[in-house]
Parts: sequence; C-alpha cells; structure tokens
Amino acid sequence: MSNIKALNWRYATKKFDSSRILTDDKIDVLKQAFNLTATSYGLQPLKMLVISNKELQKKLRAYSWNQKQVDTASHVMVICIENEVDEKFIANYFKRVKHVRETPDEILEPFQNSLVNDFKTKAQEEIEAWAINQAYLALGTLLTVCAAEEIDACPMEGFEPEKYDEVLDLHEKNLKSVLVLPVGYRAKDDMFSRFKKVRRPLDEVIIDID
Repeated sequence: MSNIKALNWRYATKKFDSSRILTDDKIDVLKQAFNLTATSYGLQPLKMLVISNKELQKKLRAYSWNQKQVDTASHVMVICIENEVDEKFIANYFKRVKHVRETPDEILEPFQNSLVNDFKTKAQEEIEAWAINQAYLALGTLLTVCAAEEIDACPMEGFEPEKYDEVLDLHEKNLKSVLVLPVGYRAKDDMFSRFKKVRRPLDEVIIDID
C-alpha cells in the first residue's frame, strides 16, 4: 500500500472487532516505531505502556469517557511523559550517544553542558509542556505506521489522566499519562470506515514558494 493510499485508508476507528488480536510481530513494529520517533534533541522524554489485559482495559474504559474502543481494542497504548528531565536524565542520553557512536567527550561535553544549563532555567511547567509536545510527535509516528501496517487505531485525548496514573501506578514509575491509543482491527459494521475523508483542498493548506 502506498503512503497516500494508506493514509486515506486510515480513520479514527469507532468500533473494533474484539475477536481479532494483533500478532506479537505487529505490536513489535509499533514498539519500534515509538522508539524511533523524532524527539527534540533526541532526548526521548517518553515511555509507552502496551496493555493487553482485558480486565484492565475494562477498568480504564470508565476513565475514558466510556469510549468502547478502550476495552474492545486488541491492545491499548498509553503514551506517558517522564516527570523528571534533569541533569541526570540528560547525562544518560549523552552516555548512550558516546556508547553507540563512540563520539569523543570533547565533542559531546559542550552540547551536554549547554542542554543542562538550558533545562535548569526552565520551570517544571515549561519542561512538561515541552515533553507533551514530544508525545504528540510520537502519536503522529504511530498513526502513520499503523496505516502502513493496516492496523486500525483511535487516538484519544478524551480520558482522565489522573485516574489512569492511579490505576496504572504511574506515580511509582515517575510518569504521567498524556495520550491513549487503542489499536486493533476495525469491525466490519463500523460505518465510519466507509465515510469519505473530509479535508480542505490542497491549495487552501499548501503554500508553494518558488
């Protein structure tokens, strides 16, 4: 399937076929896509929970505006932000860079020090807002990969983050939930799957500058 054809095929699934479960291979593709998503500075201030426990999915539905996709989907992915993006977090990133790329310290240290100093000047609310932006980047990557893999998905902002954090013990993991993404396969009788895309004409949203 071409990229454009896949994106036309994609829609926010309203009804999943609860009898169809994604294979481990399909889930692994989504895990890898999440890990490969672009993030500012490459810092990855995110983690993702992959939930396939049906009892837990039913419990979470109550805190998801009762949206049935949460408990009928094959899996539910919860994109979370790290509560602490501090000097230690940044140092660990540069340790990975050094290990993977064998970059000398004299090249890494100026950039590392610059980032540490920059984040020290930011309020926690500003860092959190920045991290949330990275979560949306990851969501966009996941939705595109889902389309390419013919995996149905329904991105959700409509849920109670505090309740999710409580049920999933995210405080203990030093995380906050930001976005929810049920994934699986569309039900054959989901009428929304047959609706034509409604988008502005290209000439209204694209500005070519020669």
